[in-house]
Amino acid sequence: MPKNKGKGVKKRKRGKNEADDEKRELVFKEDGQEYAQVLRMLGNGRCEAMCIDGVKRLCHIRGKMHKKVWIAAGDIILVGLRDYQDDKADVILKYMPDEARLLKAYGELPESTRLNEGIAGGLDEEDDGPGDDYIEFEDEDIDKL
Repeated sequence: MPKNKGKGVKKRKRGKNEADDEKRELVFKEDGQEYAQVLRMLGNGRCEAMCIDGVKRLCHIRGKMHKKVWIAAGDIILVGLRDYQDDKADVILKYMPDEARLLKAYGELPESTRLNEGIAGGLDEEDDGPGDDYIEFEDEDIDKL
């Protein structure tokens, strides 16, 4: 009978979560890069993001980040622009919520950018309080039905 050599499949694939508790240096954009906010995830390592310059781009998550850094709708990311395709970009870095707040405080992100809030779900609707979604009936009304 052969001996088990190695860790096994799942442990090797899973890897280590190294960057969660470390504080890292804030990375600012350079030439050919732009800040963006993720609008929705498309699958297959791609997402749709609205860049700060006002252009909606299809972004590809690079292999180093794929399955290691989880990106969701509403996250602030740094994308590398392509010279030959203006409507596509590559995700370089995902900013943590505290880093995104710092970027907004430094004036790198416009004031209209909404941080740590999901894009989908009707955030712009105003809630007037409970009781708007259903109708209350009195006991006499129920007896009449």
